[in-house]
Amino acid sequence: MSEIERDDDIVSKSELKRAAEQQQQLGEQLVSLAEGKLAKIPLDEELLDAILLAQRIRNTREGYRRQLQLIGKMMRNRDTGPIQQALSELENAHHAQNAVFHQLEKYRDQILAQGDDAIQQFIDSYPHADRQKLRQLYRQANKQSQQGKPPTAARELFKYLREVAAV
Repeated sequence: MSEIERDDDIVSKSELKRAAEQQQQLGEQLVSLAEGKLAKIPLDEELLDAILLAQRIRNTREGYRRQLQLIGKMMRNRDTGPIQQALSELENAHHAQNAVFHQLEKYRDQILAQGDDAIQQFIDSYPHADRQKLRQLYRQANKQSQQGKPPTAARELFKYLREVAAV
């Protein structure tokens, strides 16, 4: 084995510290998750118990810090690829859900501003939507805004758009 090949196998102390820091940050991300989302991540029982303990002792400053370090140390001994994959899938699902929500808000605003043309655009995107219900909610919302009443029909319209998009 030549000297150059041996140098490639050596990992610097700085690289080891950076890797350990990344593992600890991954552990902090896991600790910040809600229990329902945590259940979707492939964790062994020992690591899950450590994360749940960290969530319980979050208010004790020093104990929490040490628990995070322990979780980081535990993460170094595990294959974190599946954990990182599951975290990114959760994040992507959240972004996709937000995008749909914003699109539905745009549809609602267009329907309230343009009426039948916007209703037709929505029906083109969601053919199973009830045109009659959309037109009824549109008329009620316009009537309420002209009378200066609270926009309950506009809220109902948005709720109906969400129901249609969820199907």
